Amino acid sequence: MATATSSTQNKTSKSSTKAKSTTRTAQPDAIKLLKDDHREVEGWFDEFKRARADTRKSELAAKICLALKVHTQIEEEIFYPASRQVLQDDSIVDEAVVEHDSAKKLIAEIEQMKPGDDLYDAKVTVLSEIIEHHVKEEEKEYFPRVRKTDLDLKSMGQELMARKEELMGKMAPDGAKSVH
Repeated sequence: MATATSSTQNKTSKSSTKAKSTTRTAQPDAIKLLKDDHREVEGWFDEFKRARADTRKSELAAKICLALKVHTQIEEEIFYPASRQVLQDDSIVDEAVVEHDSAKKLIAEIEQMKPGDDLYDAKVTVLSEIIEHHVKEEEKEYFPRVRKTDLDLKSMGQELMARKEELMGKMAPDGAKSVH
């Protein structure tokens, strides 16, 4: 009996160790990674709306712009081309690319400004509205369609994360190179 109990404990111990090690090294799939980016930026936009100090607004706008530049680039380089192939629907991808283009133009303008400049707050607000619309469409229409395909989202998630880390290393100011 002691052997049976010991054997059961051993199996339980091994499976929980395996689960822990898998959890530690597990990367999110592509859609989870992109949604996590969305939540992070939404949080910063909410903070920006509440911010009063120009230094805080500047910090938040810089975080938002950097995150969106990296996010749009990884989507356009990796996620959109792969999903375009499996969905065989150019319109949904084309619309996302056009939305990115609008956001990138505003990001470039915001990065050349500072809090207190004419239209600074308005431009960050409009950027948040563009992103809110884009995220809603991606999460309600685009991502569910991609999830139904045979696209390897785990592998793509690893590729997206690696590219995200690389771009953050290149684009981020020295003090802001962490990837969330």
